[in-house]
Amino acid sequence: MAEQRRERERAQERERERERQGVQDVQGAQEAQNAQGGEGDAPDAPNAEEVAGAWEALVATARRMVSDGLVVGTSGNVSVRVGDIVLVTPSGVPYDRLTPDDVTGVDLTGRQVLGALVPTSELPMHLALHRTTDARAVVHTHAVHATAVSTLVTELPPVHYMTGVLGGPVRVAPYATYGTEELARNMVRALEGRTGCLLQNHGTITYGATLDQAYDRTAQLEWMCRLWLTASSVPGLTPTLLTPEQLAQAEERLRKYGQPGR
Repeated sequence: MAEQRRERERAQERERERERQGVQDVQGAQEAQNAQGGEGDAPDAPNAEEVAGAWEALVATARRMVSDGLVVGTSGNVSVRVGDIVLVTPSGVPYDRLTPDDVTGVDLTGRQVLGALVPTSELPMHLALHRTTDARAVVHTHAVHATAVSTLVTELPPVHYMTGVLGGPVRVAPYATYGTEELARNMVRALEGRTGCLLQNHGTITYGATLDQAYDRTAQLEWMCRLWLTASSVPGLTPTLLTPEQLAQAEERLRKYGQPGR
């Protein structure tokens, strides 16, 4: 019993030390950014509590991708911006093994400022979105139906009014090797005026103001791809598509959907 008590005490002390180290890491990043920013040009540096909360939400979103069948294993990735730091899932680490100690963050240039784990290999795509749009969260999946559609067409036909959630007919970004700047450039072009696109022979990417919004958009995209594949597979029949006017009307109504301020 005494030995078990001592082991619990040692475990508690190790946990307290990890928490102290996490705070010190964030504070160190803040000090470095402040030194670079100079007086009158202070960067938007988050505090330790903000980082911890954002990391917890990011990990929950990554695990949700697996449980919802949008990725397999460690494929796909997630990012969320907190101030001037972009938290990202690390490369090759199963999401169910991520802990508060594994927080991984970079600045907008890609320089790692938090954690020791290597960031996701798709960092160029995430950073391109955080730099060129108002994205605060990005979700990238390898969803089966969406990936299948990406091999068949250059644009997902508008089979449902939820197309308006993504800003219009969903384009397919031309194929490029994963993790490259070329893929990031192709993605940016496909996302012009949109909040989501397909990546040819690869998967999906969506962004939003929150992790929940970005995730909902990728889930809707996968559902629409499944719908189109199902409808277009009926022999002798062709799915009815929505007109640009019908999509515009739906998009206008969708902007007012839900509860104000929530």
